[in-house]
Amino acid sequence: MSIDPLLARARGLWEELASVPVSFASTGGVRVVVSPESRMCPSGWVGVVVLGNSAIVTAPSQDTAKTVRDALAKLPVGALAGAHSVRGVLPVARVLGPAALAYVSDNGFRPVADRRLTVQLVPGEHPDLRELENLAGADDSDEAGLNEITSPAFVIRERGQIVAAAGYRSWPSRTAHVSVLTAPAWQGRGLARATGSGAVAHALTAGLLPQWRARVPASRRVALALGFRELGAQLSVELA
Repeated sequence: MSIDPLLARARGLWEELASVPVSFASTGGVRVVVSPESRMCPSGWVGVVVLGNSAIVTAPSQDTAKTVRDALAKLPVGALAGAHSVRGVLPVARVLGPAALAYVSDNGFRPVADRRLTVQLVPGEHPDLRELENLAGADDSDEAGLNEITSPAFVIRERGQIVAAAGYRSWPSRTAHVSVLTAPAWQGRGLARATGSGAVAHALTAGLLPQWRARVPASRRVALALGFRELGAQLSVELA
């Protein structure tokens, strides 16, 4: 049975980030592996990624892997990235996520062309971007990760000040991890779609796979408006 090319590319990324040989089962289900160097989650944590009908999970030790494997066997694949579901079967100390994982191809991309908005290009390390992060606050800035982009930044200014910006960070497997940030006073006006559209178009032109990882519903709606498809979710768990 042929697999969706977009899903195949997304799975290839997370298989590489697992840092040990593992693959998503084509027939569905979950595979748990020991990977102390996993890049799917913080060091020492358990990383869970569900894509399509299967999941891969990394654990920092053999004992943890056995505990996780036995516990997650009680859950359907679709519930593996749910914090509430995982708390019900594992002794969880802290959780990051879940975050929806969305991807887009050239054919699916829906660019935004709003003549009312002027999107400019600035270097990714431009100091005005740090001012935007201060406006947005620590929580939104940390979620966006704009300070980590390796691409140029696509920005919208108001009276000379950047009020919205987007770019991407180069990830393994030729992936572009998209970051979008809008100042609170300017949210809900289509600025995230306009700047995000520029960043995604730039990534696709370079032959990269745009990835949009989001927990906030508003961010997920922006991704869907640009043609992204939610293919799964990611969850990181620290066991008690």
